[in-house]
Amino acid sequence: MQRKTKFILAILLPVQIILIKIISFFPEFIEQFYSKGIFVYTSKILRYVFGWIPFSFGDILYTVLIIFLIRFLYRKVFKKNVLWKEVLLEASATLSVVYASFHLLWGMNYYRLPLHEIMNLDDEYTEAELIQVSEKLISKANILHLRLEPNDSLSIKIPYSKDEVYQKTIPAYRQLSSILPGLDYHPKSIKNSILSLPLTYMGFSGYLNPLTNEAQVNGLILNYKAPTTSCHEEAHQLGFAKENEANFIAALTTINYDDIYFNYSGVTFALRFCLNDLYHRNEEKAICLLEKLRPGIRKNYQEVNDFWESYENPLEPIFKSTYDSYLKANNQPDGMETYSYVVALLVNYYKNKV
Repeated sequence: MQRKTKFILAILLPVQIILIKIISFFPEFIEQFYSKGIFVYTSKILRYVFGWIPFSFGDILYTVLIIFLIRFLYRKVFKKNVLWKEVLLEASATLSVVYASFHLLWGMNYYRLPLHEIMNLDDEYTEAELIQVSEKLISKANILHLRLEPNDSLSIKIPYSKDEVYQKTIPAYRQLSSILPGLDYHPKSIKNSILSLPLTYMGFSGYLNPLTNEAQVNGLILNYKAPTTSCHEEAHQLGFAKENEANFIAALTTINYDDIYFNYSGVTFALRFCLNDLYHRNEEKAICLLEKLRPGIRKNYQEVNDFWESYENPLEPIFKSTYDSYLKANNQPDGMETYSYVVALLVNYYKNKV
């Protein structure tokens, strides 16, 4: 890259940041012209280009970028007589390209209309409403568990491979499109991450690569979590960038699909958010409701906890803190603590449903 080009790109970085900040004040514009316009076509093109590849191209891309970063640091930074002006210029130019690519290909979705406005839902709820919906979900979870396992003490094992789960998400999203139009998931581009072990140690179930629009699922997670995790990452692919909104769509997709294992995964997923939120408000009531669950459901929850605890390490909080900062920088002021908005969507959607 020539020095003049690097200089122009470096100058464009603060210009881009200011421009994005200004545009972020116009969510209706972003909703209509980006999320429901340009992004629909660019995301499909990327899924057509990379979706057929049996492995994660995005993981390889990240690996190559990390290698180039190490090479850059070794050749430019960790040496005597460092030319800091050149280092700063090259780093700024590269960051400018990455920043532009991120926002053009996916990142502008962070600034679209909130999901509760799209679905005409309230964004506030009372403790009484939270308890009401939690009780509905408990009843539904117990019925589903009984249908799947007469022995109330046994946890549910989902009999599908992860590839089978990914295939089932296509008709699952097709059914959801009757509730949320425009969410027909085709073509699909979802894969087990090549970096599943590092992801597990970092504490993540999956991620979306915004540059290739590939949904990556941690291949080591329990199959019980595969339906909601894959639908969560696919919600990101379809333009719902915020974690809380992707969680709600994952719950909605799995609960409404014609598959009892997906239903069980989705109902218990949604219920856990509600009980966690209630615990912060009314610990005694939350414990009373939790005890109404069949022991096998509580065992499913414990198995998930045990899985993550088995991979705990001193670096995990650092990775999560970094991701928390990333979320806060991208129009999610609560960072990873987004339970209340997920629960607001769940409560206001389900409070008037049987």
